[in-house]
Amino acid sequence: MTSSDIGIMISIIIYMAAMLGIGMYFAKKNENVGDYYLGGRKLGPFVTAMSAEASDMSSWLLMGLPGVAYLTGVADAAWTAIGLAAGTYINWLFVARRIRTYSNNINAITIPDFFSKRYHDDKNVLNFIAAVIIIIFFIPYTASGFAACGKLFSSLFGADYFWSLIISAIVIVGYTSLGGFMAASTTDLIQSIVMTIALIVVLTFGIETAGGWDAVAANARELPGYISLNSSYDPSSGTSSGYGFITKISTMAWGLGYFGMPHILLRFMAIEDRQKLKLSRRVATIWVIISLTIAIIIGIVGYAMSQAGAMDVLVGSNSETIIVRVAGLLSKDGFAAALLAGVILAGILAATMSTADSQLLAASSSVSQNIFRDFLKINISEKTAMRLARGTVLSIAVIAGIFASNPNSSVFQIVSFAWAGFGATFGPVMLLALFWKHSTKNGAIAGMITGAAMIFIWKYMIRPLGGAWNIYELLPAFLLALAVNVLVSKACKPDPDLEKEYDEYQEALK
Repeated sequence: MTSSDIGIMISIIIYMAAMLGIGMYFAKKNENVGDYYLGGRKLGPFVTAMSAEASDMSSWLLMGLPGVAYLTGVADAAWTAIGLAAGTYINWLFVARRIRTYSNNINAITIPDFFSKRYHDDKNVLNFIAAVIIIIFFIPYTASGFAACGKLFSSLFGADYFWSLIISAIVIVGYTSLGGFMAASTTDLIQSIVMTIALIVVLTFGIETAGGWDAVAANARELPGYISLNSSYDPSSGTSSGYGFITKISTMAWGLGYFGMPHILLRFMAIEDRQKLKLSRRVATIWVIISLTIAIIIGIVGYAMSQAGAMDVLVGSNSETIIVRVAGLLSKDGFAAALLAGVILAGILAATMSTADSQLLAASSSVSQNIFRDFLKINISEKTAMRLARGTVLSIAVIAGIFASNPNSSVFQIVSFAWAGFGATFGPVMLLALFWKHSTKNGAIAGMITGAAMIFIWKYMIRPLGGAWNIYELLPAFLLALAVNVLVSKACKPDPDLEKEYDEYQEALK
């Protein structure tokens, strides 16, 4: 092992040890499942903001998005980023305060729990469906994080992909199962800082290595459609193709996903003082815009570095290892540079872990709280519930690890599908639950099932037809689920108790 490898490993080991230490610290503070899943609603405004966005962006920010920009240029990455930035702001502005207030009024500690109590679902059918959907879509989402870790270590050190994945998963599962929500949220805050440092260092070093900004711009201009918002570069043919209005709307539909993301919505439910959500919104939005912009530029800079001979030309899913390769180059400049390179790679781990821990926590709550306690009515003690929650984290991690075992899997594509799944199943239900007095339980169930079904139907049966049908599955599934929810709710008899409770929630908002 070279001195540069040793420097990198020192930084990564210190980082991982710190994350496990935080998990052990908060393990002693979890007295019940409410603390484990929601931190007792004690998150401060800054931690809420950075925890929500760190758990949102995942390895997709440091691997998937730069990789797309490297291969196809600005259009696809930029319109995705625009949709995400808009979705982030709108979610904080309209959803955060409402779900914090409503969930507190009805004493809900998970998203399925909120749906069940919002619609007075005594049999917890809605609760059960929501819990199953969370498990279905969080497994591939978590798998994308494990895949990112495997790619990181295998591409940098030549380590075995599978064992790299396993070691990373053990650390993530370790601090999440020990410390629960507060451990996940606190580590997310630290991880967002590490991610920011990584983005800035990689951008600066990359531009210098590529020969300066003029060289970066000149290389990008040589490729047809590469730096256009109205066309996309095709690396296989070396030509550009149009990026029309429908494609732009379809890509921007990524922003709709925010309304249904359990791991983000939980942060809104957990903030201690809802009056401070304005500060959280500003911090979160500014960080997201800056981070997404830098990530896209890194992709373009990475292409210029390849053209300058600083690194190999990357094809396919290998384009997602840009930042890993830049860190490898930086580590050759001495031991101090190697330590800094380790911080960059810790940033990728941070992006991965900050999302995977939140996903594992949300999925485990779906099993122990929503399925065992609420739906199956199994009477278990708080201590047993905590053990079951931790066991569920481990079980889901094992399944996700199996899904991620293929080293050729694309982080961007896996996240894209899981993001669409949550956006279409939970997004319409959440918006109507918060904004429409006459929304009903049957409407929520019908809309949720429709959204989940349409994700698979559109993805695997309709979208492959191409042409006008080549639309990101989130958009049609979201709109159809919303329409079905409204139509079924209108066909149902109004529930006076539900409407009275909704009015009380509206009063609490004032």
